[in-house]
Amino acid sequence: MPSAVVFAYHSVGVRSIKTLLARGIDIKLVVSHEDSATETIWFESVAALCEERGIARITPDNPNTPEVIAQIAALQPDFIFSFYYRNMLSNDILALAKRGAYNLHGSLLPKYRGRVPVNWAVLHGETETGATLHEMTVKPDAGAIIGQTAVPILPDDTAFEVFGKLTVAAEQTLWNALPAMIAGNAPRIPNDLSKGSYFGGRKPEDGRIDWTKSAQDVYNLHRAVAPPYPGAFTDINGKRFIIEKARLINHSTTKVPANLPQGLSVVDNVIFGVCGDGKAIEILALQHEGKTMDEAALKLLFA
Repeated sequence: MPSAVVFAYHSVGVRSIKTLLARGIDIKLVVSHEDSATETIWFESVAALCEERGIARITPDNPNTPEVIAQIAALQPDFIFSFYYRNMLSNDILALAKRGAYNLHGSLLPKYRGRVPVNWAVLHGETETGATLHEMTVKPDAGAIIGQTAVPILPDDTAFEVFGKLTVAAEQTLWNALPAMIAGNAPRIPNDLSKGSYFGGRKPEDGRIDWTKSAQDVYNLHRAVAPPYPGAFTDINGKRFIIEKARLINHSTTKVPANLPQGLSVVDNVIFGVCGDGKAIEILALQHEGKTMDEAALKLLFA
């Protein structure tokens, strides 16, 4: 039975660990993260799964220390896998896998290498993304591709909804690739980085709305960071408003009142976000101080 050390977090980590077990992989150790008190935990728990299945788990702040490396080396794993683990792994760790180290990434590599690929893909208005299983190298998301599964991004999908699709796509990709990996004859497709792109992480401040941009751009920002992510926001008179739900207005079927200024306006209890191209989004739910606002509160705040 092939053995593995798994670096895992998030729902993709949970589903991928279950997939390895279903394919007969002996998981010797899981390296994960402690949940952060400052983060909204909306995803499945690797910790709970390891406790349920009796799998040893550690949560070092830095996995690349001599102590952790020695612990993994003593296990002599055939494979090392990384499933939405947030730290980079050193070459000293990757070299411990006798049959290779592999990562699942939430894009169709080589596009959207780097951090939070789902959010970036939605922000840029992509109509497709996917999950990619690839060999790990010290350079992020740069190793040969073992398998990919594509999923659609529908026009109104939020990043949260796309992430749900990618969790299934990741499971499918890993399930389909494992037999050949175990047999030692998995395909290795070159990962041509010249045809791709790299993006860094995003901060809550990156959700600030620039109302001079087009309505489509503003709507894409909303979809990319909509709750449970921190949300697209705008400040009015020192008060912060976060868009919870919105839709892009079809101006051929919906009339937007004329001469509204850029930004948020309330007309007949409807909240419009008017953008730089003269088009608008309709805000279906707006948060202020952590609460969804009702009509009375809207009238007072926008009076």
